[in-house]
Amino acid sequence: MENRTEVTEFLLLGLTDDPRLQLPLFMTFLLVYTITVLGNLGMILLILLDARLHTPMYFFLGNLSLVDFCYSSAVTPTAWASFKVADEVISYNACATQMFFVTGFATVENYLLASMAYDRCAAVCKPLHYPTTVTAGVCAGLVIGCYACGFLSASIYTGNTFSLLFCNSNVVHHFFCDIPAVMALSCSKRHVNDLVLIYVATFNIFFALVVILISYVLIFISILKLRSGTGYQKALSTCASHLTTVSIFYGTVIFMYLQPSSGHSMDTDQIASVFYTIVIPMLNPMVYSLRNKEVKSAFTKIVLKAK
Repeated sequence: MENRTEVTEFLLLGLTDDPRLQLPLFMTFLLVYTITVLGNLGMILLILLDARLHTPMYFFLGNLSLVDFCYSSAVTPTAWASFKVADEVISYNACATQMFFVTGFATVENYLLASMAYDRCAAVCKPLHYPTTVTAGVCAGLVIGCYACGFLSASIYTGNTFSLLFCNSNVVHHFFCDIPAVMALSCSKRHVNDLVLIYVATFNIFFALVVILISYVLIFISILKLRSGTGYQKALSTCASHLTTVSIFYGTVIFMYLQPSSGHSMDTDQIASVFYTIVIPMLNPMVYSLRNKEVKSAFTKIVLKAK
């Protein structure tokens, strides 16, 4: 390791060095993270406690909430620390570990969204066969596959990044160890590493997007065949929350990772990173709870029991 790199730690510059903005940003991040924790852990608790939510759709949603909580938690503590000290020091190994978990959970979410699209497709297109098509075993297999693909990809991303030589600057222009920001510090040629990152990210994103697009094409074909207005509205409402989440997630991730490192602006990347690591995990439970009658009913039931 010592022959490969002279850098043993990195300095995270954080979002801003303006002391007037640090306290407001710290309080904002604290509020957002509190909502994220309450929203995602609350969603998991609701799904566990209410038997009506023990269905494949909510099994996937519970895992989505767990992933959102975990990868937000992997980033937010370093964001807080960057507001308290001028430059936060993070060790080489801690930086690699943080990158592994952030990219791992983000990739797991990528595949979970595809699995949820398949689940909605099965529910809308062949509702009579749904209980025998999307069984508990199928759900468990899909979720295990999501985690396996996520952390295999994270191993490739992290190994690819930290195989580079870091022998000059160790100042990361970011508030956490994100891939483009760390790769920018390398003093070795990274053309091949850029290609590996783009190819693996492209495969993960577009494989999931193809599954989602095919699922929704089949869903909309089925919806158009429905003669009942009530059935049309019900089928559409079951997909609206998922479509909202997919649009927000993939728009940000494609912007972040499917461009060469030479095309990255660090300030723009930081804003996008705040959005997908901190804001999106807060929005997901809100999107699903505010638009979902079953979740609101389960929450009301538990509140009334508590009283």
